Amino acid sequence: MISEIIKELDNIKAKFEADSREVDNEKDLENLRIKYMGRKGSVTEAFQFMGKLPNDQKPILGQKLNVLKKEIQDRLDYVKQELDNQTQADIDIDVTLPGQTYFVGKIHPIMQILEEIKDFFTGLGFTVEVGREAENDFYNFEALNIPPDHPSRDMQDTFYLPDDLLLRTHTSPVQIRTMEKQQPPIRMLAPGRCFRKDTPDATHSPMFHQVEGLVVDEHTSFAELKGILLAFARTMFGPETKIRFRPSFFPFTEPSAEVDIWWEDKNKGTGKWLEILGCGMVDPAVFEAINYDPEKYSGYAFGMGIERIAMLKYKISDIRTFYNNDIRFLNQF
Repeated sequence: MISEIIKELDNIKAKFEADSREVDNEKDLENLRIKYMGRKGSVTEAFQFMGKLPNDQKPILGQKLNVLKKEIQDRLDYVKQELDNQTQADIDIDVTLPGQTYFVGKIHPIMQILEEIKDFFTGLGFTVEVGREAENDFYNFEALNIPPDHPSRDMQDTFYLPDDLLLRTHTSPVQIRTMEKQQPPIRMLAPGRCFRKDTPDATHSPMFHQVEGLVVDEHTSFAELKGILLAFARTMFGPETKIRFRPSFFPFTEPSAEVDIWWEDKNKGTGKWLEILGCGMVDPAVFEAINYDPEKYSGYAFGMGIERIAMLKYKISDIRTFYNNDIRFLNQF
């Protein structure tokens, strides 16, 4: 019986070779494929012969079937390549015409600055953590030592949502959630979008990008914080950059400071101090909110607006320029 089946396979192969010579276009090729390799094609149906043979003859037929299937598929591929080549050859091409220039997209300047910031801090062992933009009051305010009657809430006009949610006003909630799920030591960076009810103008936007960092361990100090931020400023703005720390107030750090860099206008020969970020030692009340022992652990945190850094580095005077999607502006980066 197997000899008769093998003879039938030879007939299928011979008929396929004859049919393949009659293919003139893609439609003919597809019809040929369906006729032999489709669900009800000759090759597919030939596999049904396997069930009619004793077990000792099945390997012989199986090998023959696989060889036939491969030969037919190879021939189909070859015919397709020939048709493609023929189609390409039929197209008239004037090789003297100039080539087409294709627009290649670029990374947005805000994302460029973010990547530079991440590269610096991850090089110091910081991990990058992300979190939700719709937060609740506990993570956005209370766990950060900002109770309902705290005066610092006046500085953050918040977008409130249904179901007791709000759009986060900073990325600090990511720090709280990270501390909840792991024990120190922690060295983390939290980038992301933030939202406040600011009236859009040259220096304010209701949506902006922020990066916050947090270090928690048994032995941290303000001197360590100062050294890291000095290295960051000199990496971002140049090796001769000067910084200064000014006393400030943030409810989640104590002591707190704002960091300025000395910014020179070489064309005018003048300079001035410009604020780039806020920082401080983590307030023990924050540790108590997430059940860290403030007697054992200390930490420091810092936060900066990415748009602020980009505006300084690229000498951009209006924050709204980042969001206008003007291709003439974006092409400069």
